[in-house]
Order: sequence, then C-alpha cells, then structure tokens
Amino acid sequence: MPTRRGLVLAAASMPLTARAEAMRPDAPWPIRPVHVIVPYAPGGQTDTVARLIQPRLTAALGQPVIVENRSGAGGSIGAGLVANAPADGYTLLFDAASFLIVPLAIRNLPFDHEKAFAPVGLATTQPYVLAVTASFPAGDLAGFVRYGRGKPISYGSPGVGSIGHLAGALLGHVAGITMEHVTYRGGAEAAADLLAGNLEAAIISASSLEPLLQGGRARAIGLTSRGRSPLLPGISPIAASGYPDFDLAGWNALFARTGTPEAVLSVFDRALRAALDDLQTRDALRRTGSEPGNAARTAFSQQLESERSLIRRIVADTGITF
Repeated sequence: MPTRRGLVLAAASMPLTARAEAMRPDAPWPIRPVHVIVPYAPGGQTDTVARLIQPRLTAALGQPVIVENRSGAGGSIGAGLVANAPADGYTLLFDAASFLIVPLAIRNLPFDHEKAFAPVGLATTQPYVLAVTASFPAGDLAGFVRYGRGKPISYGSPGVGSIGHLAGALLGHVAGITMEHVTYRGGAEAAADLLAGNLEAAIISASSLEPLLQGGRARAIGLTSRGRSPLLPGISPIAASGYPDFDLAGWNALFARTGTPEAVLSVFDRALRAALDDLQTRDALRRTGSEPGNAARTAFSQQLESERSLIRRIVADTGITF
C-alpha cells in the first residue's frame, strides 16, 4: 500500500517527468498549452498581429496558444521572462524589429539578449510611416526637409529604441536636419499626440496612423522601407525621394529560448507557416498594414544578422542615444 510520503514524492515528480517526456527527441509536442509573450502593451501593432494569428496557431498545433502581454523597459521585461523559461518551447516570445535594438539601448540586462533566443519564424513585415499634422507647412518629404533646415522638428515614436526612433535619427542624419525625439509607450499614444498637435510629426506603424489619415487629420509623407504599404499604396518610400539607401522595415517574429530542441522549433515553424497560409488570416493582417512573412527559419536567421549589423552602423553614424 502506498505511503503518504510516497504519494507526495510521486506527485512532486510528475511535472519533472512530464517535462522530461516533452524534451525527448521522439516525444510528441505540444502536449499542453503554449504561452506566447508579447513584450508590449495591448492594442499595439505587435499585440494585434499576435492575436490575429493565434487562432490558426492553436488549430495547427492542436493545443491552446495563449497570448500574454508583459510590457515594460522597451520590451526587455517580456523578453526576460522567455529567456528564463525552460527551453521546452512552451513559452515563446513574439517581438518586433526593436528586438535587435534592446541590447544596444538597455545596458546591464540580467541576461545575454543576443544569445538567449533562437528564431522560430518571421510572421509579418510592415513599413513605418512618417506622418505630419494636417496643419504642417509641408505636404511632401522635400518640403519636410526644407522646413527642418530652418528649425528642429519634434517627432514621436512607439518608444526608445523602436524602428520609428531609429528612422527619425537616420533621416536627420542623411537629410542634415535636427529631429527631436519624443518617446511614447506605443504607436497609439504617439498618434493621439499627433492629433492633439503636441507633435509636428510621428514615425509609427500604418495601422496606428490609418484612422487619422482617413479623416484627414494627419498626412503621410513617406515610408521607412523600400517596399510600399498595401494599406497606403499612394505613399512613396523615403528611398524613392532622394535617399536611396534608406530602408528600415518593421517586422514581427517568434522566438524561443536558445537550447529549445530542433524538433520543437520545426513543429512551431510549420504551424506558423500554416497560420500564414490561411487566406482569412492573410487578409486580416494586410488590413493592419502588415505583409505576411515568407522567410524560412534559416533565411530569417540570416536576415537578423544582417539587420543587426545595419542597426549598429546606423547607431554609430547617427550618434543616436537611448
């Protein structure tokens, strides 16, 4: 007959046994819910994209996929939760392109940000948009630059170290104007201050700007990436307006903790591809200004290394401070 001590020990060992089973190379995965951490506030671009693909991920994996917001410190709080989670694939990070800037912007992180994560897959890409108030005395990029040569221009971004922040510093550098950065806790807050007239300009996602643009309460004058936006097909890239090397795109992607079994990464990569192949999901993503990602995991890893080098060069050239 089992003793009480034996039952307690058996119960205590069950989670460890389950974890060990899940880590076996030939074990099925997943066998329980998967948690996806969004390191930003609810309602922003990254959160919106994560929740649009969540139902299809759940269907593809056969287990619930739970999206959780853990915002703060430029995304490093949510990233830290994943970096310190077991390397079993049950806690993943859904981040944005600012993922690459965090280790440059935040010193003394309690984990090695560049080595802590393994890419799972690219979910979406999206340009950021340079927009101005409806009353701004210029309607195109050339006029914006002329105005900026006479006085500094205040611009908002989704946060310190965001692609919007970096794009403003880069534009100031290549155009020879002074761009004064004002940071916000997301693109929606920056859009609200642009509407209120507290900013002259903002560099944020198309989805954050669209309500203002549709009502004529702001004007878009340039895209930060070379590609055009399906949400704003009439807006030209900054690269096509005299600055051919200007190319900073936003993206959203999934990451696991380094050390997660290759088999688990492959399962989730296939689930992500299946989610992005769903026509309704693709249409919903495009309505947010996002283009579904098509990079395989290996190609995305190479893209990350290329962009990491680009961002370091921009930081060095512009002297941007975080």
